[in-house]
Amino acid sequence: MDTKSYESRMKKSIAVLEEEFATIRVGRANPRVLDRIMVNYYGSDVPISQVGNITVPEARLLQIAPWEANMLKEIEKAIQSSDIGINPTNDGKVIRLVFPELTEERRKDLTKDVKKKGEDAKVSVRNIRRDAMDAFAKAQKKSEITEDDLKQLEKEIQKHTDKSIEELDKKVEAKNKEIMTV
Repeated sequence: MDTKSYESRMKKSIAVLEEEFATIRVGRANPRVLDRIMVNYYGSDVPISQVGNITVPEARLLQIAPWEANMLKEIEKAIQSSDIGINPTNDGKVIRLVFPELTEERRKDLTKDVKKKGEDAKVSVRNIRRDAMDAFAKAQKKSEITEDDLKQLEKEIQKHTDKSIEELDKKVEAKNKEIMTV
């Protein structure tokens, strides 16, 4: 019995948080804000990145050039119905997304959202620790491991938990700093 599987689950929680942070708009154009937006492509829902080329010609401008001209309307519709809060402009060849400067109030709202996502990730890590502790205790009751092994495993999983939570805190702090930088 070891802590490897629990440790990898904790790392996945951190990775999920990083993915969520990548989709948060901070005033600069970032193609990752489009990652979750799906577009209808011949009856299948696919990410925008699979139906066109996404470029960042300027700091606050995203440009989407679909590979097929008939996808312009579909992409535009998908962006309008998404929650990114930007209206696309379509010139018949490409779609442009202009990212407005964030207001102070919007920045504060985003930092609250970031903190909440960070707390959710910490809860996830703590739940993984609880699962591990329960599994170790059951193994000890079934005499699969000794009491000394149990103490060692508990200490190890706590060390991984503390390290993961510290890493989550750093990521939240870095994202908040990025958001509040004008």
